[in-house]
Amino acid sequence: MEKTSLLEELMQMDEQYVVPTYARQPVVFVKGCGARLWDADGREYIDLLGGIAVDAVGHCHPRVVRAIQQQAEKLLHVSNLFYTEPPFRLAQKLTTVAGMDRVFFCNSGAEANECALKIARKWGKRRQPHSEEIVAVEGAFHGRLFGTLSVTAQAKYQKPFEPLVPGVRIVKRNDIQGLQEAITGRTCGVILEPIQGESGVHPLDVEFIREARKLCDEHGALLIFDEVQTGMGRTGTWFMWQEIGVKPDILTTAKALGGGLPIGACMACGEAAEVLDRGDHGSTFGGGPVVTAAALATIEAIEEENLLENARVMGNYLRERIAEWRKKYPVTEIRGAGLMIGFDIEVPVARQVVPEGLAQGVVVNATGDNTIRLLPPLNLSREEADEGLRRLEIALEHALQKYRETE
Repeated sequence: MEKTSLLEELMQMDEQYVVPTYARQPVVFVKGCGARLWDADGREYIDLLGGIAVDAVGHCHPRVVRAIQQQAEKLLHVSNLFYTEPPFRLAQKLTTVAGMDRVFFCNSGAEANECALKIARKWGKRRQPHSEEIVAVEGAFHGRLFGTLSVTAQAKYQKPFEPLVPGVRIVKRNDIQGLQEAITGRTCGVILEPIQGESGVHPLDVEFIREARKLCDEHGALLIFDEVQTGMGRTGTWFMWQEIGVKPDILTTAKALGGGLPIGACMACGEAAEVLDRGDHGSTFGGGPVVTAAALATIEAIEEENLLENARVMGNYLRERIAEWRKKYPVTEIRGAGLMIGFDIEVPVARQVVPEGLAQGVVVNATGDNTIRLLPPLNLSREEADEGLRRLEIALEHALQKYRETE
């Protein structure tokens, strides 16, 4: 009898025991180092997705691994009813690089955004009459909890779970007039992503963001930046607000913060940092000693290895190289900042590029039928970029060839 492979065994377990919410690619990764992964058969891949923007300092960065090991040997968990050192060291460091005053630690980007929405709602309760409306932007993705889902203005995520949390107004991306009509004295908060990642790497116009800041100031609402994906150096600065020069009242991040471990952070400044009181919010596992030790090590690695600069340089390099493909392939718009890149293909082959990429040994993501998203580690080297693009180009060529054959 033929022996069942590890992949087949895991796929059978997935089919039998796991709720089917993920469409997984047929590969078992067992090891990672930097921007490279290896599967169960020992095959090497260039990872241009980075765990969907999680692995900012690459897979298994020695500094992060060492911090996890050292903390795990001493203490794993005691709850937030007591003091442990790592979360407070991280709070000091993170708020400093982010330009914020205070932070609440949780376990994910969705939880960080949920905290932000709660701050905005409580802020609005100070008024008479209360201001309770949240303004969000079409095409955004802020999470899958009921609060965050309600401001994730994409029908494919919302429709199965309606009715959602009331009091949300949606404006079209970069529609300044719509923003002006939506933000009123009834608005307690405005939430936006400087670059909308999940819908295809769509940057918001700086003029739109500035108008949101202006209107929030005029109407006494809080401006929330969801930098779960753009934050932690992804776009070439610690947070994108620092690049565009528009400071939010509340700033959320997650993904890359933990160096591969799950952590989220909701930060606030000024009066917004004083809204929540003891008992208003909590998280059993939020800010645990192991994950905060890993997050602190991640920030230190980004600083010491000058990865903000590398994100800018390598991001520009990747976009320039992809732009050259237009001479041979139907590549249209190229978007993003730093190492957050999306590019469109005129014909709907993006989803086919993903498995073709795996066959060539490169990991990428499709956000739709026409858009490829790249989110590689911030320490991506020129050699890794060249090799990853070489493999991706072959994958694109194969996907286009199959598309033409079926037309």
